Amino acid sequence: MLRAVGLTKRYGDVRALDGFTLDVAPGEIAGLVGHNGAGKTTFVDIVCGLVRADAGTVTIGGRAPRAARGDVGVAPQHIALYPGATAREHLVLYGRLAGLRRAALAAATDEVVEAMLLDDLLDRRAGLLSGGQQRRIQAAIALLHRPGLLLLDEPTAGADPQTRQSLLAAVRRRAAAGAAVVYTTHYLPELADLGATLAVARRGRIIARGTSEELLSGLTDEVRVHIDDKELRMRTNDAAKTLVDLLSRPHGSVHGIDIRKASIDDLYRSLA
Repeated sequence: MLRAVGLTKRYGDVRALDGFTLDVAPGEIAGLVGHNGAGKTTFVDIVCGLVRADAGTVTIGGRAPRAARGDVGVAPQHIALYPGATAREHLVLYGRLAGLRRAALAAATDEVVEAMLLDDLLDRRAGLLSGGQQRRIQAAIALLHRPGLLLLDEPTAGADPQTRQSLLAAVRRRAAAGAAVVYTTHYLPELADLGATLAVARRGRIIARGTSEELLSGLTDEVRVHIDDKELRMRTNDAAKTLVDLLSRPHGSVHGIDIRKASIDDLYRSLA
């Protein structure tokens, strides 16, 4: 669905993208992670057609970004709502811009209102809502026209747990229906919850790509054993064997055992 090859983008002396390449298939949720300045938001802007790459190509379902705008749903990193307009007015405006009319618009609106828990917010002005409530509206706008490609750039930044869970559930449903999703976040447990594949960005390019299982396979677990007033820690590829070896030695009284499996956070730190 989404194919980006060799994207480069420079702002003055800053190279925001430096050979950025990423493919996302229909039905796939791709978690895009990386430090601030890694090029994630620049990549999203290029896919949206808001910014032109200096080099490289992007296609969405075989089309250029500008030609495919109607099949893209975007929830930007920063709040991008009209403060004086209500949630309902936002949905009507963006639904009509996407080509939805009458019954189709009403049905699509009902669907996202339920998904993003907007019933009590529909007739309130966006500028008077909390950050989490505004995030719900932005996500609803992105989902409204059932796009084939969803671009979600830090969609739960500052959001409350209810907003986060509602959005994750909606993203899983859309991916199951065939949408390709690019989900940019610093909150890595969300990607585990979504069952996302991973794309790790650094200095304007993707440096690791695959499933979490594939990328975590080379990392070690940590075994911690609390003995008397001290703690023993060991990194290992075989936690069970390491624990047996530790407990077979005469160290003293064991007060606690903890085995910490390698996580997406460990992967991120090892690559970034």
